[in-house]
Amino acid sequence: MARKPKTLVLDSWAVLAYLGDEASSQEVADLIASAHENRIPMLMSCINAGEVWYILAREISEAEADKAIADLTRLGVELIDTNWPLTRIAGGFKAHHRMSYADCFAAALAKDRKADLITGDKEFKQVEGEVSIRWLTRNRPK
Repeated sequence: MARKPKTLVLDSWAVLAYLGDEASSQEVADLIASAHENRIPMLMSCINAGEVWYILAREISEAEADKAIADLTRLGVELIDTNWPLTRIAGGFKAHHRMSYADCFAAALAKDRKADLITGDKEFKQVEGEVSIRWLTRNRPK
C-alpha cells in the first residue's frame, strides 16, 4: 500500500515569501499546487496566521491583511486554533531554544501532527532533530 503523503504546516516565513513574491514564492506555490493535486492537508497555526496578518497590516493595510488570510483559507490552508496540549509543546520549544514564540507554535503544530514544516527561516535549524522540516531550497540554512 502506498504511503500517505505527510501533512504540510506552513510557517509565517513561507507564507510571507509566497505573498511577497520573494525568491521562494514559486516553490511555495508549487507545494500548494501539489498539495491540492495529491489531497495533502495544509495547516497553519492561528498564532502564525496572526503574525502574517500583523506584518501585512503594518506594512500595507488591515484590509490587505484580511484579504491575504482569506486567500490562504481559500487555497485550502486550514487555520488551527491553539489548545493547551499544543501550547505546552510550543512552550517546551521556547523553554529550550532561542526561537520566537510564534515560531514555536509552527514547530509545535508540525510535531503534534507529525507533519512537514515548510519554512526558510534559519531559526528552525534548532529543532531539526525534533520536527520534520522541508526547507525552501533558496533559503536552506548552511
